[in-house]
Amino acid sequence: MSCHLKYLLVPVTVLFSNCSLIERSCENLECYMVLIEAEKTAIGSICFLAGPFTLLENALVLGLIAATASLRQRPSYLFIGSLALADVFASCFFTTSFLDFHLFRRSDGPTAYLFKLGGVTMAFTSSVGSLLLTALDRYLCIYQASSYKVLLTRRRALLSLLILWSTTIFISFLPLMGWRCHTDLTPPCSRLFPYINQGYLACWTSFILVLLALILGAYALILWKAHRHESSMTSLQGAAGTGHARMRMDIRLARTFGLILLILVGCWLPALSFMLADVSVILTHTQQRAFAFCSTLCLLNSAVNPLLYALRCRELRVALLQFLQRLCVIGRCKMSSEDLSPEPPSTEDNNFTGISEEEMPRTRTTRLHSISEKVSNQQLNVRK
Repeated sequence: MSCHLKYLLVPVTVLFSNCSLIERSCENLECYMVLIEAEKTAIGSICFLAGPFTLLENALVLGLIAATASLRQRPSYLFIGSLALADVFASCFFTTSFLDFHLFRRSDGPTAYLFKLGGVTMAFTSSVGSLLLTALDRYLCIYQASSYKVLLTRRRALLSLLILWSTTIFISFLPLMGWRCHTDLTPPCSRLFPYINQGYLACWTSFILVLLALILGAYALILWKAHRHESSMTSLQGAAGTGHARMRMDIRLARTFGLILLILVGCWLPALSFMLADVSVILTHTQQRAFAFCSTLCLLNSAVNPLLYALRCRELRVALLQFLQRLCVIGRCKMSSEDLSPEPPSTEDNNFTGISEEEMPRTRTTRLHSISEKVSNQQLNVRK
């Protein structure tokens, strides 16, 4: 009998019926395709809207950083570029694989499914890892302001990104390399992911929780340092200083980081909670459907990341405005050429064909001179 030890306390008749049901329903991954039609419509709408939007905005951020030489040289924007790249992968891998599995009910084999899941895992793990590097960058900028440029050089930033992506790729494709469920689907080890070993799921979930805890700790230390700095400045300048004229820096940072952490924890904690529960108990179909909705929150987090981390930076906003101005100039040139080309020249305008705008005043003056000469000639003829 190949049933899991969780069923040992269940009566024998119920045990055999459950085992046969699991083995029969999971042959074509049917036990994981639990969404009803209304839920498919809702999740499909979320993915079809959030997926392309996430792809476009993160690709825009990545293109701006790659096209601006001054931004490519700074470690902060290298980390933001890594975050944008990870979110681009997340929008592609998660949207396509999630819709293909839950909406179109494609039943892939173990190798194909684990490869797709490895791409999704790599994207989300790299996204959280890039968020950690961004938090550590801001921590060093606050705590080691005098030696920040010496501590975090461009070379060290690239090395840290290389280590991050190498580690995430290795961890994400461990199930494809052999760390998978030893019973396959009879019975399944996990009720959330086919062919996934519960030990691997527990390790990956714990790893993401550790990264989130480090991000929270880094921002907490930044807020504490900013609060101490503002308190010392207020005591030196007095109660009637600039603190009453404008909001204190620590309060502004608290609001910004509070929003960042609220979105980060709110998007990741529900899905991670279901993963931890899947390791210890057998999830019902209702809980599986709830996890499907919670997993889309991770995609929404990738959609919000450019607004929180990239477009709040002044240099990147300036690069975006310059890019938009160039597009406007190109658009105006195309509009002017389109306005001139479609209309066939009339008989009165034949003399203006092929003349540039700089030469237009000259042509007009010559026409005026010719007209005045004709008028003067006619007057002379009348006098004669």
